[in-house]
Amino acid sequence: MTQDIIRNTRKELIGVVRSKTGDKSIKVVYEYKTPHPLYKKEIRRKTTVHVHDEKNDSNIGDKVRITATRPMSKLKRWRVIEVLEKAPTL
Repeated sequence: MTQDIIRNTRKELIGVVRSKTGDKSIKVVYEYKTPHPLYKKEIRRKTTVHVHDEKNDSNIGDKVRITATRPMSKLKRWRVIEVLEKAPTL
């Protein structure tokens, strides 16, 4: 019973769309804080991941929730679950 729960939980992240790299593809940046190994001050870090966007819903600046998935291409290992917040239009 517990194996079913563990197996179906996938890693989820919330990040901001930085660029649209092609049809159904975006780059998402998520930021996190980690303590410095010696001085223990919190350092801001960021990681860019390639994400599959099936519906082409997201635009640059949108806040999205993504989840880990099977490899879609050479670099894409994530897909968009939902767009949480749309970027303001100019």
